[in-house]
Amino acid sequence: MATTRSAHTVWKGDLFTGSGQTTLDTSGLGTYDVTWKARAEQAEGKTSPEELIGAAHSACYSMAFSNMLKDAGHVADTIETRAEVDFVPGQGITEIRLNVNASVPGIGEEDFQRLAEDAKKGCPVSQALASVPSITLQATLNS
Repeated sequence: MATTRSAHTVWKGDLFTGSGQTTLDTSGLGTYDVTWKARAEQAEGKTSPEELIGAAHSACYSMAFSNMLKDAGHVADTIETRAEVDFVPGQGITEIRLNVNASVPGIGEEDFQRLAEDAKKGCPVSQALASVPSITLQATLNS
C-alpha cells in the first residue's frame, strides 16, 4: 500500500520579483518562504527546491544506509549525511554530492564503502533523481 505525503506552494508575482510560501502539509512542521533570489543567489533566510531536495535526499540516504548495514549484521551508532545540491539557472540541478560520516562498530573499511555505495543506488530519492547528471558519494568511517 502506498503512503502519500504532501506539501504545497502558493506563489505570487513573476519568477524574478515574486515570492511564495511552501507548506509541509502532512507533517504540519511549517511554512517556508521561497524566492528566485533564494534559489539562484543568496538564501537570506528563505529556502529553495534544491534545499528541500537536499533534505529529502540526506534523510532517505541515511535510512537506506542504516538498513543496508543492518542487513549486513551491523548497527550504526551514528550516520550523518549532508546532501549538497547544485542548481544552475537555465540548466537545472547539475550535481548532488552526498557526504556521509558514520560510526559503525565492527565493520571494515571495504564493507563500509561497498554498503555506502549500495545505499546510494538503493535509496528511493537517489532513484527519483536519476536524471541528475552527477550524484557522487564520499563516505567516511569514523573510528
